[in-house]
Amino acid sequence: MTRSYLPGILAMAATVLASNILVQFLFGQWLTWGAFTYPIAFLVTDLMNRLYGAQAARKVVLAGFVTGVICSLIGTQVILQGDGYSYPAVTLRVAIASGAAFLAAQLMDVAIFDKLRGGAWWRAPLASTLVGSSLDTAIFFSVAFSGAFTFLEPGNDVSWANEALPLLGIGPIVPLWVSLGLADWLVKLSLALLALVPFRMIVSKAVAARSLA
Repeated sequence: MTRSYLPGILAMAATVLASNILVQFLFGQWLTWGAFTYPIAFLVTDLMNRLYGAQAARKVVLAGFVTGVICSLIGTQVILQGDGYSYPAVTLRVAIASGAAFLAAQLMDVAIFDKLRGGAWWRAPLASTLVGSSLDTAIFFSVAFSGAFTFLEPGNDVSWANEALPLLGIGPIVPLWVSLGLADWLVKLSLALLALVPFRMIVSKAVAARSLA
């Protein structure tokens, strides 16, 4: 049965790897390209949960976490240049925020999905992804950029992320990181709805294949 988990493990690892690379590239003013690939992780987790159960889903989450840790370790050794400064591609705060957000959000997703698996086919994946995505966004952006977590890496200047600006350029005045987090969260919610289509298709095909086996 462990061999059956391999596609999910590889898909999760590829998603985490791609997202760690694409987060370096901006998409508009508030997002990075990684915002569009990372939500696939929730789809992979939910598919494994539906097809093989919560234990299998947790194994896939662990594979994604390990991949993320490796990416962060490599990122801390990559030095970028900009505006006359040298800085690591991944700071300690971002690494901690990324790992904590991924693990907490994905495990929450697994738990909620498992609790709701007996209901309508769409309820478990939708509810688990919405809650997991919200938790992921809240943990990552607050830990990575909020002034309240400066103690994690005192030498890392995140004053740029705490600049007071209108929310998404049109709302009340908030720290910049709040706008970045809100934009990321809105993308996650949109993709959670769209992901129901491939979720339904893949599960249906897998169930049909099992019945013929």
